[in-house]
Amino acid sequence: MDEPTFQNGYQNDHAELLITSFETCLCRRLVEPSNAKALYSAPYPILSHNTADDPVLTYGNLAAQHLWEMSWDDLTTLPSRLTAEPGERAQRDAMFAEMRDKGFIENYAGIRISATGKRFEIRNAVIWPLRDIEGKKVGEAATFQDYRFL
Repeated sequence: MDEPTFQNGYQNDHAELLITSFETCLCRRLVEPSNAKALYSAPYPILSHNTADDPVLTYGNLAAQHLWEMSWDDLTTLPSRLTAEPGERAQRDAMFAEMRDKGFIENYAGIRISATGKRFEIRNAVIWPLRDIEGKKVGEAATFQDYRFL
């Protein structure tokens, strides 16, 4: 998948999947206006990964790229488990298990690490499943506005 740009409609299909899945789960908007360009340029991170056995990130808006200090190409080829340090991955896995049981989570907190080794805590993260038009799960996504560097 190419980096979202004006030329490719800011990855409109995947953006629509993120926006629609969020709104279906949480009954509120993910971004205003509710469109692909606003999603990509939102001032807070929005990420998704696929459903592979070792899920790989499929989307990271500009805020996510800046926070993780990665380009689009690097971020969207990264196994999502690598956004957390090895000692934090079990807690991250437990959060995804809880989200799968409950349908979504709105209050997740955890430690993450950027490409250059900067550690930060995310708080009050929303984690939700991505479902296609037939209702098939095609990934999972996260967003948060509250984080602090450690």
